[in-house]
Amino acid sequence: MSDTIRIVIPLYAGVTQLDFTGPVQFFTRVPDFEVMAASVGGRAIKAEGLTFADLYDLQSIDRTDVLCVPGGACHLAMEDLTFMAEIRRLGLSASYVTSVCTGSLILGAAGLLAGKRAACHWSWREMLSLFDAVPDSRRVVRDGNVITGGGVTAGIDFALSLIAELRGDKAAQAVQLNLEYAPEPPFNAGRPEIAPTEIYATVAAQRAPSMAANLARVEAVARRVRGLLDGSSNSGYKPA
Repeated sequence: MSDTIRIVIPLYAGVTQLDFTGPVQFFTRVPDFEVMAASVGGRAIKAEGLTFADLYDLQSIDRTDVLCVPGGACHLAMEDLTFMAEIRRLGLSASYVTSVCTGSLILGAAGLLAGKRAACHWSWREMLSLFDAVPDSRRVVRDGNVITGGGVTAGIDFALSLIAELRGDKAAQAVQLNLEYAPEPPFNAGRPEIAPTEIYATVAAQRAPSMAANLARVEAVARRVRGLLDGSSNSGYKPA
């Protein structure tokens, strides 16, 4: 790995902006981190009312040290074969394969998580097993060169963990202090395990209809993936 660390963050329609803007805010405070937000064809991506333009063309990026896949409507990304081919291509040669939130499912669909423990948003987490990954409820999970963050806001904890991995604890702590990251949430309801029962039941019920549809789409992707990947180390992601 060179002195400059290249981090490629692939964006797609339906991405959750905080999944990548949070980590980017932290990564860009490290002088020798080169952060490249990219999309297929370099097209602009809209996310939660914001437009992200002047992106790199994902297909023109030859390599990366760190592949960092954000989450969101991951099933849309999984159904884009061109996007998935680039995720697999870059991930196979990256020194670190990483994600935030449901980005881990995209890594799984690209054939990059088989046998690995991985984090994900709590409502999607068990779907990781569809791609032979091991769901892990921790906020940040490290398994070899795979580092994954849990749902949305876990991206900041993930970013600090990656900075510490690549540049040491002191560098990570300096970034943390500069950005005054000292969370004190007004409520203790950020995880199913600690949220009040009533709140969890309400949120789970609200999510249930869409999650049933999402599961069906991810299951369809998982079935297709087994036909797309031929198992060789440099196969790419392509139709059988």
